[in-house]
Amino acid sequence: MSLRDVPLSALDLATVTTATDARTALRHTRELAQHVERLDFTRFWLAEHHNMPGIASSSPAILIGHVADATTTLRVGSGGVMLPNHPPLVVAEQFGTLSALHPGRIDLGIGRAPGTDQRTAQALRRTTGPLSVDDFPQQLSELTGYFNGTEALNAMPAEGNKPDIFLLGSSGYSAQVAGLLGLPFAFAHHFSAENTLPALALYRERFQPSERLQQPYALVCASVIVADTDEHAGFIAGPGALAFVKLRSGRPGPLATNEEAAEYPFTDVERLIFEDRLDSQVIGSPETAKAGLERLLEETKADELMVTTMVAEQSDRLRSFELLAEIAGRSPARRSAERVKTEA
Repeated sequence: MSLRDVPLSALDLATVTTATDARTALRHTRELAQHVERLDFTRFWLAEHHNMPGIASSSPAILIGHVADATTTLRVGSGGVMLPNHPPLVVAEQFGTLSALHPGRIDLGIGRAPGTDQRTAQALRRTTGPLSVDDFPQQLSELTGYFNGTEALNAMPAEGNKPDIFLLGSSGYSAQVAGLLGLPFAFAHHFSAENTLPALALYRERFQPSERLQQPYALVCASVIVADTDEHAGFIAGPGALAFVKLRSGRPGPLATNEEAAEYPFTDVERLIFEDRLDSQVIGSPETAKAGLERLLEETKADELMVTTMVAEQSDRLRSFELLAEIAGRSPARRSAERVKTEA
């Protein structure tokens, strides 16, 4: 599968930097969604994170509505809603409402992990009981039942306004569940690269045709940073990799600026984590990035490529997506030329 042949999509976290605030991050998210829509991207997903000073996407349903209002053709959704954090009834009501307001444009990506620390997860669930993801299949069944009208309660307006449901995962468990239920599967290659190929193999092996899908559909989300040169791409990749180092050490915070990341005094262990994080991403000039993405698609046989780009400057983020669209043959200039050629 070639980069020119697969749908391109985007994942955003509404990143807050040391030089910005949450309001700016949310404005940048809307701006990025409008930008990738012009570049002919298919989806724009928002991730759910809590108790993270550097991430403002804590309420995906609200942000999805905001982005959908600001766009016209882009599919907008969650990447994802962490189901253990929410009663299925509430999720059904929220996404039923979004689907009713934006017919045919809403995706519901569902994850089975809390996606946060235990204390925050307990605060979300308002319970002091043990947190477990073992009841995920039951939660998922209840959620889909509200959309299908098979539950005793009416999650108005969910019935008749079902979003497109994906299962998200970073290991083999969700891959198997997605396969058995005949659902599309979105794999988080951007933070679990070592599990990508085994999980996709499990998904395709266990896949059972359903009313939703007759064949497996695998979306792979990768961390990608494209710049005009390899050197600049490497420079602007620093803040994102540093954020990962700090997260691993229990010190999450706003995304550093490029200069702060370049001047950070790494310990030997931190430097190893930093370099390993960079190695798991596709970073470089258009030529370098294209080669890396073509390899990823060849290895994964992905049906769709989703990209997340964590950089400190909004101009660099917009430019990265613009260059990605160009190497994938989706630049506005190319589409305009093709349209003129067809009309002629």
